[in-house]
Amino acid sequence: MSMLDSSVLSRRQLLGAGAALLAGGGLPAVAAERPLRVVASFSILADLAAQVAGPVAEVAALVGPDADAHVFQPSPADVRRLAQADLVVINGLGFEGWMTRLIGSAGYRGPVLTCTEGLRPRTAVAEADADHAGHAHAPQGAPAADPHAWQDIGHARHYVARIRDALIAARPAQAELLRSRARAYDDSLAALDRRIRADFAALAPAQRRVVSSHDAFGYFAAAYGIEFLAAQRWNTDSEPSAADIARLIRQIRRQQIRAVFVENVSDPRMVQRIARETGAVVGGTLHSDALSAPGGVADSYLKMMSHNAATLLAGLRGTVPVSR
Repeated sequence: MSMLDSSVLSRRQLLGAGAALLAGGGLPAVAAERPLRVVASFSILADLAAQVAGPVAEVAALVGPDADAHVFQPSPADVRRLAQADLVVINGLGFEGWMTRLIGSAGYRGPVLTCTEGLRPRTAVAEADADHAGHAHAPQGAPAADPHAWQDIGHARHYVARIRDALIAARPAQAELLRSRARAYDDSLAALDRRIRADFAALAPAQRRVVSSHDAFGYFAAAYGIEFLAAQRWNTDSEPSAADIARLIRQIRRQQIRAVFVENVSDPRMVQRIARETGAVVGGTLHSDALSAPGGVADSYLKMMSHNAATLLAGLRGTVPVSR
């Protein structure tokens, strides 16, 4: 064989090997789809979406860790981020009253996934006709929906299924991967749900009353058999009146409620005052509307729910040192 023939053969062998590597996944395909740009309204939804999406999407939250979505004020950077999104994920039920205006400002025309669609929300009679800090409310006297549905893990599993379907619609070629990831995550959620139910089932009824900063735990209460009292209702954008706090203090004394809890998105001073005036103990910090910062005790939804349950149980049982 001549040197020329040998050179041609070598080039053919190299080209053939390169094609085989591409076909077998050894090298990235030139025309591979870029990750989806997913924007979630707040940190809890962003974590749920990221758990399902994995490498299929880059997920960002408008309202970050330890931040209060009730009083969120979008920035120009948020407008730009939303304008570039492929999918927007929101909670719904009036939680993000600022989102409609933000979408309009960004000129976003893509799909908007409302995670609570298909759920039956808790309702109560609205107290006032207002739109505090861009937060949507029902007219006075009309039924208002409690937006904090993620506090029931069963509802979070509903969120995950809807996120899975929206991602598959956007990236059908990745359907098998997305279904697999959603299934594995749902298994983890179901296991945690069973554990929390078993832990609270062991508490005596008299131990199941607690006080929190605002009424964000109604779904948790209904799912796990706990009674929550709060001076503030579902939103944190207005302060409770002196009469509201006095009424709550009388109820705590009357029912001999033993533990009160602060929240990571709320000023702790109101709860600390209630504890001083009633003799109840401050049982720790709960995470209601936001995850903790990365590396914190509640920097994922699974860790948040596990932390909240453990904190409540310890405070109710009086098994750990607490502060007044």
